Amino acid sequence: MPAAKDQLYLLAPGFYNGGLGPLYCGDSVAVEGLLSFCPALRDQVEVHYLPFARPRAPLVEALGEDRQSAPVLILADGTTPADGGLTPRTAQGRLYFDDERLIRRYLSSQYDQPMAG
Repeated sequence: MPAAKDQLYLLAPGFYNGGLGPLYCGDSVAVEGLLSFCPALRDQVEVHYLPFARPRAPLVEALGEDRQSAPVLILADGTTPADGGLTPRTAQGRLYFDDERLIRRYLSSQYDQPMAG
């Protein structure tokens, strides 16, 4: 059985909010850009695209109702960041990052990919 992977949740583009749209999430686009530059990451993490509308069931289940923002990266159980300067947040016993800059830094360091300059 393959080891569990980190779970990355991004907002799917093309959503409407307050009568405006179609829109995309700028923070999700930044992470998507890293996935585009470093396509091997798509094989190393599970990437999920969520609708804008809440509730966002996978995030509610994993992190709780108060933590539905995206992008978010939930670390696989037992994972320790390779970058000792990164401290993940914790909810419901799960480690996660919900800041796109920290997500990109984690992905780059954890999976030996280029870092932001």
